[in-house]
Amino acid sequence: MFANLTSSLDFQAKALVLRAERQRVIASNIANADTPGYTGRDISFKDAMTEATAEGARTVTPSGPSDGTSDSRHIPLHASTTSFGTRALRYTTQTQPAMDGNSVDMDRERANFVDNSVRYEATLRFINGQAKTILSAIQGQ
Repeated sequence: MFANLTSSLDFQAKALVLRAERQRVIASNIANADTPGYTGRDISFKDAMTEATAEGARTVTPSGPSDGTSDSRHIPLHASTTSFGTRALRYTTQTQPAMDGNSVDMDRERANFVDNSVRYEATLRFINGQAKTILSAIQGQ
Protein backbone atom coordinates (compact mmCIF):
# COMPACT_ATOMS: atom_id res chain seq x y z
CA MET A 1 0.00 0.00 0.00
CA PHE A 2 2.73 2.44 1.01
CA ALA A 3 4.74 1.46 -2.07
CA ASN A 4 1.84 2.58 -4.26
CA LEU A 5 1.82 5.97 -2.54
CA THR A 6 5.56 6.51 -2.91
CA SER A 7 6.07 5.17 -6.45
CA SER A 8 5.34 8.59 -7.94
CA LEU A 9 7.66 10.14 -5.38
CA ASP A 10 10.45 7.72 -6.38
CA PHE A 11 10.01 8.67 -10.03
CA GLN A 12 10.24 12.37 -9.21
CA ALA A 13 13.29 11.77 -7.01
CA LYS A 14 15.07 10.11 -9.94
CA ALA A 15 14.06 13.00 -12.18
CA LEU A 16 15.44 15.47 -9.62
CA VAL A 17 18.81 13.69 -9.55
CA LEU A 18 18.96 13.72 -13.35
CA ARG A 19 18.04 17.41 -13.47
CA ALA A 20 20.82 18.19 -10.98
CA GLU A 21 23.31 16.17 -13.06
CA ARG A 22 22.21 17.94 -16.25
CA GLN A 23 22.68 21.28 -14.50
CA ARG A 24 26.23 20.24 -13.60
CA VAL A 25 26.98 19.26 -17.22
CA ILE A 26 25.58 22.53 -18.59
CA ALA A 27 27.58 24.52 -16.03
CA SER A 28 30.69 22.64 -17.12
CA ASN A 29 29.99 23.59 -20.73
CA ILE A 30 29.61 27.25 -19.77
CA ALA A 31 32.81 27.15 -17.72
CA ASN A 32 34.72 25.72 -20.70
CA ALA A 33 33.29 28.08 -23.32
CA ASP A 34 36.73 29.56 -23.96
CA THR A 35 38.70 26.29 -23.78
CA PRO A 36 40.18 25.47 -27.20
CA GLY A 37 39.04 22.10 -28.52
CA TYR A 38 36.41 21.57 -25.82
CA THR A 39 33.37 19.64 -27.00
CA GLY A 40 30.14 20.46 -25.20
CA ARG A 41 28.14 17.69 -23.54
CA ASP A 42 24.49 17.33 -22.66
CA ILE A 43 22.23 14.72 -21.14
CA SER A 44 19.38 13.21 -23.06
CA PHE A 45 16.82 13.45 -20.26
CA LYS A 46 14.43 11.02 -21.94
CA ASP A 47 17.10 8.34 -22.36
CA ALA A 48 18.41 8.91 -18.83
CA MET A 49 14.94 8.57 -17.28
CA THR A 50 14.28 5.44 -19.32
CA GLU A 51 17.55 3.99 -18.09
CA ALA A 52 16.96 5.07 -14.48
CA THR A 53 13.47 3.60 -14.32
CA ALA A 54 14.27 0.37 -16.15
CA GLU A 55 14.52 -2.72 -13.96
CA GLY A 56 17.84 -3.76 -15.49
CA ALA A 57 19.38 -0.29 -15.39
CA ARG A 58 22.49 -1.45 -13.56
CA THR A 59 23.38 -4.08 -16.16
CA VAL A 60 23.59 -1.63 -19.06
CA THR A 61 27.07 -1.37 -20.58
CA PRO A 62 28.19 2.22 -21.17
CA SER A 63 28.81 3.11 -24.80
CA GLY A 64 31.19 6.02 -24.17
CA PRO A 65 34.56 6.37 -22.48
CA SER A 66 34.51 4.89 -18.99
CA ASP A 67 36.24 7.84 -17.33
CA GLY A 68 34.02 10.55 -18.84
CA THR A 69 36.71 12.17 -20.99
CA SER A 70 36.54 12.83 -24.71
CA ASP A 71 40.29 12.57 -25.36
CA SER A 72 43.05 10.36 -23.96
CA ARG A 73 45.02 13.49 -22.96
CA HIS A 74 42.21 14.76 -20.69
CA ILE A 75 42.36 14.29 -16.95
CA PRO A 76 39.48 12.07 -15.77
CA LEU A 77 37.22 13.55 -13.11
CA HIS A 78 36.35 10.73 -10.76
CA ALA A 79 33.92 12.87 -8.77
CA SER A 80 31.68 13.25 -11.81
CA THR A 81 30.47 9.68 -11.95
CA THR A 82 26.77 9.55 -12.62
CA SER A 83 24.10 7.24 -11.30
CA PHE A 84 22.51 6.88 -14.72
CA GLY A 85 25.54 5.72 -16.68
CA THR A 86 26.99 7.32 -19.78
CA ARG A 87 24.44 6.27 -22.40
CA ALA A 88 22.41 9.44 -21.96
CA LEU A 89 25.48 11.75 -21.85
CA ARG A 90 26.10 12.90 -25.40
CA TYR A 91 28.14 15.46 -27.27
CA THR A 92 26.29 18.56 -28.41
CA THR A 93 26.08 19.41 -32.08
CA GLN A 94 28.13 22.39 -33.14
CA THR A 95 25.89 25.18 -34.43
CA GLN A 96 28.52 27.84 -35.02
CA PRO A 97 31.99 26.67 -36.10
CA ALA A 98 34.82 28.12 -34.04
CA MET A 99 38.42 28.49 -35.14
CA ASP A 100 39.69 26.87 -31.94
CA GLY A 101 37.42 23.80 -32.25
CA ASN A 102 35.23 24.68 -29.26
CA SER A 103 31.64 23.54 -29.81
CA VAL A 104 29.97 25.45 -26.94
CA ASP A 105 27.24 27.86 -28.07
CA MET A 106 26.75 30.22 -25.13
CA ASP A 107 23.25 31.29 -26.18
CA ARG A 108 22.09 27.67 -26.33
CA GLU A 109 23.82 26.81 -23.04
CA ARG A 110 22.24 29.76 -21.24
CA ALA A 111 18.81 28.79 -22.56
CA ASN A 112 19.37 25.16 -21.52
CA PHE A 113 20.54 26.30 -18.08
CA VAL A 114 17.45 28.42 -17.47
CA ASP A 115 15.09 25.76 -18.86
CA ASN A 116 16.64 23.07 -16.69
CA SER A 117 16.53 25.36 -13.64
CA VAL A 118 12.80 25.94 -14.10
CA ARG A 119 12.16 22.22 -14.54
CA TYR A 120 14.29 21.44 -11.47
CA GLU A 121 12.23 23.89 -9.41
CA ALA A 122 8.99 22.39 -10.76
CA THR A 123 10.14 18.90 -9.79
CA LEU A 124 11.00 20.13 -6.29
CA ARG A 125 7.56 21.70 -5.93
CA PHE A 126 5.88 18.51 -7.13
CA ILE A 127 7.84 16.43 -4.60
CA ASN A 128 6.94 18.90 -1.85
CA GLY A 129 3.25 18.77 -2.79
CA GLN A 130 3.30 14.96 -2.96
CA ALA A 131 4.92 14.78 0.48
CA LYS A 132 2.32 17.15 1.94
CA THR A 133 -0.47 15.05 0.41
CA ILE A 134 0.94 11.84 1.91
CA LEU A 135 1.41 13.55 5.29
CA SER A 136 -2.17 14.83 5.34
CA ALA A 137 -3.44 11.36 4.38
CA ILE A 138 -1.48 9.81 7.24
CA GLN A 139 -2.75 12.42 9.71
CA GLY A 140 -6.33 11.97 8.47
CA GLN A 141 -6.96 15.59 7.52
